[in-house]
Amino acid sequence: MNHSSRAMMMSLLAMICLTAAAQDDASQAAPGVDEGGIAEVVVTAQRREEKLQDVPLAVTAFSSEQIESRGIQSVDDLSALAPGLQISRTPSNTTISQIAIRGVTQINPAIYWDPAVGIYVDGVYIGKAQGSIFDVVDLAQVEVLRGPQGTLYGRNTLAGAISLRTRAPSGQFSGSASLEYGNYNALVQKASVDLPQWGIARISIGVRSERRDGWVDTARTSSVDELNNRHNDAVRIAADFDFTENWTGEYRFDRSNVNQSNNYNQLYRLRPTGLFDPGFGPLADLYPVLASYASTRRQDEADIDAPTFEQARIMGHSFTLSWDLSEQITLKSITGYRRLEWNDSIDIDGSPLAFVFTQRFTDYDQLSQDLQLLGSGERLNYVAGVYYFGDEGDTYNPQQLIFGGANYDSRYGTKTSAWAAYGQIDYRLTEQLTAAIGARYTREKKDLTRSFGVSGSTSDPFFYFIPEGTRASGDFEATTPMASLAWRAAQGINLYARYAEGFKSGGFNGEYSNTAPPADRPNINIEETQTPFKPEKQRSFEIGAKSTWLDGKALFNLALFHNTLEDMQTSTFVGGETSAAGSVIRNAGEATVQGAEIEAVFVPVKGTQLRLSYAYLDAEYDEFTDLVRNPDDATPDDASDAGSFVAGNAADNRAFVHAPKHTFNALLDSVLHRAAWGTLRGVVDYAYTGAFFTYPYQLDGPGSTQYNPANQVAADTRVKAYGLLNLRLALADIRVGSGGSAELALWMRNVTDEDAATNYIDFGPSFGSLTVANFVEPRTFGITGTVRW
Repeated sequence: MNHSSRAMMMSLLAMICLTAAAQDDASQAAPGVDEGGIAEVVVTAQRREEKLQDVPLAVTAFSSEQIESRGIQSVDDLSALAPGLQISRTPSNTTISQIAIRGVTQINPAIYWDPAVGIYVDGVYIGKAQGSIFDVVDLAQVEVLRGPQGTLYGRNTLAGAISLRTRAPSGQFSGSASLEYGNYNALVQKASVDLPQWGIARISIGVRSERRDGWVDTARTSSVDELNNRHNDAVRIAADFDFTENWTGEYRFDRSNVNQSNNYNQLYRLRPTGLFDPGFGPLADLYPVLASYASTRRQDEADIDAPTFEQARIMGHSFTLSWDLSEQITLKSITGYRRLEWNDSIDIDGSPLAFVFTQRFTDYDQLSQDLQLLGSGERLNYVAGVYYFGDEGDTYNPQQLIFGGANYDSRYGTKTSAWAAYGQIDYRLTEQLTAAIGARYTREKKDLTRSFGVSGSTSDPFFYFIPEGTRASGDFEATTPMASLAWRAAQGINLYARYAEGFKSGGFNGEYSNTAPPADRPNINIEETQTPFKPEKQRSFEIGAKSTWLDGKALFNLALFHNTLEDMQTSTFVGGETSAAGSVIRNAGEATVQGAEIEAVFVPVKGTQLRLSYAYLDAEYDEFTDLVRNPDDATPDDASDAGSFVAGNAADNRAFVHAPKHTFNALLDSVLHRAAWGTLRGVVDYAYTGAFFTYPYQLDGPGSTQYNPANQVAADTRVKAYGLLNLRLALADIRVGSGGSAELALWMRNVTDEDAATNYIDFGPSFGSLTVANFVEPRTFGITGTVRW
């Protein structure tokens, strides 16, 4: 830590830790605190506006004030901030998410596979993980719904849903502008303007631009000047229309452009096995050269040879039309269209040697239509709807391995047509007791196109194991019910019990490749491509309590859940001598996931708020179909014999992925002093994520009779537990002109300079267990100035 950063950190800590006595001077509460208590939060988790504490399911909501003070700009900023929520960026990339809620996730970024957590922006579902991390301009509220949301949200909300809502235009001339500067020459510019109402229209426009040097410098001979930089722009237009007293419309447009280098694939590990075995051949001589670039500590210097970039162009349109048929009944239509152009080029081996180089070029379009009927009465609330989703996308994925000695032409395309009908009824049986029941029927058709060829050099023609025109098609359907019972046990105490089911569609393997097919299955590539994997289903039992205490100054929520998963879709990375780099999806079997989640808020004095959240997760497989040691040949002497394995239940020897046993978050938000010249406010935000595995590999290592030396070991790609501390000190409410205000904020992220590896790629023993890692970003700090009018 250099002198300037140490001084800044110490000054921030000193000012934030001022005694609570200083708060007697505060005449107004911090944002999120109302008259000395906790501000009431309204959510739309059940497709209608309700108080957060009244909703009979586990929901975490972040207000616009929290979004600003905690620096939330996109989905990945939410990791560990809600109980049971773990978010990673996929290996090598910064714009693809891996989202897990209560231990259920997807880890394959390819467009032929669906996520397990549904992301919604202004009610429109985001179809794929590619491009799901983007800057949301004018973000106003975030809701994290934990547990299956198979009724009201439906499509691929097996684990839960994240709803992002942007700010509605006010119809009055107003706005804000901010300028942020930080280390690594970081510069973020934002502006948002609401125009005066024009006839029936209210319009707002928001823009954001970010530039930052990479925190990884490269050698003079490298293919790029730096890695892990930032270069992105975003714009948003919102227009609300009052067509008549009963007809209203809401149009939203967003566009994001990313053009930067990708995450540095730092060479983490290399072993003298497989291609690098001393007895194998000439590549063994290169082992010490390549191994010299490996390090298990985060590096800020790199030397790479392959072209490296990550580009994303995202555009979205949505239009919501509402017709109030009466004071109690509304008909609503939500139409959404999104387009994604996403490209990357990756030096996977993290060295100046041309061992592994891959690229992906993706075009993707989606169209959705949700028609809802919402009604409310003295005792009855209901929602019914029909939903359509269609998408189409193609990916070109060329790859080159081992100095161009193996070249792959890999292409796949996907197409989906999905229909659903759903409904939910809430009925208040008594003043204290409310029952709800709902169901959703979904039917999807999936199509896949695939071609795969290999050549021995860049000048040779390709030999196609999967010829152009190979197709697969299948239908998948499910009915996902929900039932809940909510009991208002006392004033400020709500108890609930909930049963819900979730569904994630099946599909086809778009990346399967085997350049050495077995003699008894010469067409294995086509067979595997055309054999579908089945839908994954989850059944969830949840009981919870939501309570408010001390005249609204304390809040305590508890959720206990027991979930069972069937036909789990697991993705295993493969790559090396006999296959291209890609993932194979299998229905591994069944699992049980259970745990507890706690959220608490306390206002000790006016202007100070302490938020705590904690999640405990116990996840284990009940059945995992894979290769296990042949019981007739399981002796310690042959533990290294890869040929003595047969299909069986490997549940006790497989890692459960992205399921940290413990996650914790603590936030202290306090008005330290208030005077005529402004308000001094400090924020301390700490998020802890326990250790977790990144791939469902074998748990047993060398020496165990269950160890398979042909496969990866889960411990080699295990993320260690780590915590991130962020600090912010702001001088707000500075008067500017007539009616305007300004704010000046100092901030620091990753204060302790944590250097944990957060994701990996392991090529397996046949490729020397070549493993690359991505790391958490180093400490960053800066200053932000904001003007509002």
